[in-house]
Amino acid sequence: MRGIIDRERASAFGVPTATIGQVVYASMGGIEASKFREGGEDYTIRVRLSPMARRRADQIGRLQVRPPRGGQPVSLANLARIEPASGPVEIDRQARQRQITILANLTEGVALGDAMDRVSQLARRIVPPDIQTGFEGKAKIARESMQNLVFSLMLAVIMIYMVLAAQFESFLHPLTIMLSLPLSVVGALGALLLAGEFLSIIAMIGIIMLMGLVTKNAILLVDYTNTLRRRDGLERDAALMKAGPTRLRPILMTTAAMVFGMLPVALSRGYGSEMRAPMAVAVIGGLIVSTLLTLVVVPVVYSLVDDLATRVGRLARRDAPVGKAQRSLR
Repeated sequence: MRGIIDRERASAFGVPTATIGQVVYASMGGIEASKFREGGEDYTIRVRLSPMARRRADQIGRLQVRPPRGGQPVSLANLARIEPASGPVEIDRQARQRQITILANLTEGVALGDAMDRVSQLARRIVPPDIQTGFEGKAKIARESMQNLVFSLMLAVIMIYMVLAAQFESFLHPLTIMLSLPLSVVGALGALLLAGEFLSIIAMIGIIMLMGLVTKNAILLVDYTNTLRRRDGLERDAALMKAGPTRLRPILMTTAAMVFGMLPVALSRGYGSEMRAPMAVAVIGGLIVSTLLTLVVVPVVYSLVDDLATRVGRLARRDAPVGKAQRSLR
C-alpha cells in the first residue's frame, strides 16, 4: 500500500504530516509496548493491527488521526489517498542521497583485490553513469589500508635517503645504496608469484620491512670501498675489486640468517599461517634477489656515480676562475 498525503487538507484539519506517519507506522509496523524476559533473553512485544484489519485500502483509510492541538479525530481517508502499490521496505541514505547496498562474500581462492576489480568492471558496464558506486566494509578498509601502506613505503624510502645522506655526507652515494630497493621489490613480487600468494596487506608490510633490510648489503660494500680509498689511497676500481670479496662473507651470512629465520613462517601450515606466510615469502624473495644483484649492480652504479661526481667537480672548478675574472673586470 502507498499513501499520498493531501497536504492542504491535512493543514486545514491541523494535522501535521509527521503525525500521520506516526499513526500509520504504529498501526502497520507496530510500536514497542514492553519486553518479555525468559531464560536470560529479552523479547520485544510490539502492538499493531491484526493482519485481517490491514489488508485493504479502505481498512487503512478508516484509521483515526487526532490533531496534536486537540479536536475531533480525522479518518486517514480524508487526509491521504491510499492505493495498492509496491516499494522498498526501507530507504537508506548516504550523504543525503538514496543508496542500495549489495552484499557479497568471497569464493574460495579469490583475493579481495581481484574481486573488487571484477565488481568495478561489471559496474561500469551495467550501472548508469548518473549513479555513483563505491565499496564499503572490508573492501573499503582494505583500499584505505593499501593507500596508507603505499604512503608508509614512500616515507620509509625518504627517511632511508636522509639517514644515508647524513652518514655518508654525500647526496650521490645514498642513491647508489638505494638502488637495491627496487631490486628487492622485484624479488618480493616474483616470490609471491611463484608461491601463489596474493599481494595482501601483510605482504606489503613485508615489502616495507625489506626497505630497511636490503640496504645493509650495499652499505657494507660502499662504506668499505670508501674506507679503502680514503685510508689506503686505492684507486676506485682497485677498491671495488678488494671490497667485493672482503664483504662477500658478511653479506651472505647476514642474508642467510634472515632467510632461514623467515623460513618457518613461510612454510608453516598451522592456524593463521595463511595470513603470515605472504610477509615471509616477500622478505625471503626480496633478500635473495637483492643480495645476488647488489653484488653485481652496486659496483657498476658506484663507478658511474663516481664518474658523474668527478665530471661535475671538474666543471665547477673550470667555471670558478672565469667567475672571479669577470668580477675583477667589473
